[in-house]
Amino acid sequence: MHTFKELVAGFGDRFTVKHFPETPATLYEPGEYFLSWGGKRIRPVMCLMGSELFAEITPDAYEVATAIELFHNFTLIHDDIMDEAPLRRGMETVHMKYGTNTALLTGDVMMIRAYEYLSRINTLYLSRILQLFNKTAREVCEGQQLDIDFEKMTDVSMDAYIDMISLKTSVLLAASLEMGAIMGGASEGNCRHIYEFGKNLGIAFQIQDDYLDAFGDPEKFGKEVGGDIRQNKKTFLLLHALEVANTDQKKLLQELMTNNPADKVQQVLAIFKTCGVDEWAKKLKDKYLQTALTHLQDIAVLSSRKGPLEELAAFLIQREY
Repeated sequence: MHTFKELVAGFGDRFTVKHFPETPATLYEPGEYFLSWGGKRIRPVMCLMGSELFAEITPDAYEVATAIELFHNFTLIHDDIMDEAPLRRGMETVHMKYGTNTALLTGDVMMIRAYEYLSRINTLYLSRILQLFNKTAREVCEGQQLDIDFEKMTDVSMDAYIDMISLKTSVLLAASLEMGAIMGGASEGNCRHIYEFGKNLGIAFQIQDDYLDAFGDPEKFGKEVGGDIRQNKKTFLLLHALEVANTDQKKLLQELMTNNPADKVQQVLAIFKTCGVDEWAKKLKDKYLQTALTHLQDIAVLSSRKGPLEELAAFLIQREY
């Protein structure tokens, strides 16, 4: 069994190749530029971990992992366009450097390249992998659209927000694990448990992300806290505050979101703390994490094989950055 860090390093070495032809350079260079930044490689490594939970990692698992990483990067290129983001990981985004039209095409061809990697795998499980990959790709788009819709809505329920996060973020983590499990020969029951492990872990990860943006240590977090508050993003924290705040607090929150005063972050954080949002978020994160770990425990393999996935859960959830 490999550790999470070993698999990240191993996949990174394999992924650092040219994925596109030379010409036309105006189309393919932006893709290589974007991929050259690296990244956490969490999703493709989850695919490898899902496979190794049940069997040795095969070359086909690396093909699927590569397809997953290309699909994820395709979504990031298009997300940056939609968010009008000038920077990602401290680098100029593709649409800013090469123009929006080229960025759209670069994202499109990256998605097509992902399918080319998928097409190489053994036909024994190609149909199941494609079915899950396509379902997940569709759901990620649905989640992104819901996120856009929520920006224009004044009232978003907690259940609706969790559904959006599940689609936008969690399903790709869950499917990455299940695709690996399929190639490792897992039973349908084990596939269901590993999917639910990934899905609940993804929701816990987003709660932690929302929490750190508001309450994290700026030095450890690597950026100034309160970015979500400044942008009026509907997060777990804001939605819960709007649910539990008294009339005066709710009115003040709405005024702060509308008027954007200079001390907006400090005022909103004060309301969050008065309403106990910080402690509530920790408990909600732990609830989803425990649900994830229960599904991991229910997978019918030797407990010793589950160590790397437990390590992954700790890495994603107990981080301070």
